[in-house]
Amino acid sequence: MEVLTNSLAGLGAFLLYFSLSLAFLMLFKFVYVRFTPHDEWKLVKEDQNIAAAIGLSGSIIGYCLAIAGAATNSVNLIDFAIWGVVALFAQLIAFAILRFGFMPKIVERIEAGEIPAGIVMAATSVSVGLLNAACMTY
Repeated sequence: MEVLTNSLAGLGAFLLYFSLSLAFLMLFKFVYVRFTPHDEWKLVKEDQNIAAAIGLSGSIIGYCLAIAGAATNSVNLIDFAIWGVVALFAQLIAFAILRFGFMPKIVERIEAGEIPAGIVMAATSVSVGLLNAACMTY
């Protein structure tokens, strides 16, 4: 019985961090589809746009990687929340840099269903998420 009790000792912290992670994920999706000039969710859900699905999936995975790094390295829930917000901004900045610096027509290309554009968007988002997570160590 003691083994079970010891194993479940962290359940409360897990539930808090996991709940906050899910809340951040929903917040990210809400903010991200409003930050981008095209509504990826609508493109995926209504238009069945594969390029948008790839790009949006990459941004979600990239953000989850970053908040996973934040959860791993944070010292408390407030610290985790701060780094969750930082991760959100990092993903938005990555989109802006890609759109305005490297692929000015990425929005139009994704709206047109060009799969390579969706892949580049996804790869950029996942890469930024990995870098973000790696940099959250202290």
